[in-house]
Amino acid sequence: MKKIATFIAFLTFSCIGFAQNGAKIDFKAKNNTIDFGAISKDKDNGVRVFDFTNIGNSSLIIYSVQSTASCSILSKTPITVLPGKSGKIEIKYNMSPGPIRNTITVESNAVNYDEGRIPLKIKGEVLAN
Repeated sequence: MKKIATFIAFLTFSCIGFAQNGAKIDFKAKNNTIDFGAISKDKDNGVRVFDFTNIGNSSLIIYSVQSTASCSILSKTPITVLPGKSGKIEIKYNMSPGPIRNTITVESNAVNYDEGRIPLKIKGEVLAN
């Protein structure tokens, strides 16, 4: 009985250790949100960058980057990011006057987010001027 209990304890701790391995993504933006603030349509081009780092111990693979209406994905880092390396996702808001409330969804193999889906948010307000 003692051997079985020891084996179960060993198996449990091994599984927990393996669960921590893999690619992990960390965005520099607080709460994965970029706040445009109040911006002028005439003085701002609407381009912002989400910088991130792979803090895991295996390659991070970005499968897709999708946005809601009013926002375009200008560029994204190469599809694979090695451990310890950084990348970026560049977006452009269309600058129509009014509030900015959009979400960009990144699909990846990151183990620190459910199913590897990371919601990135932009908020603010575009002034008509």
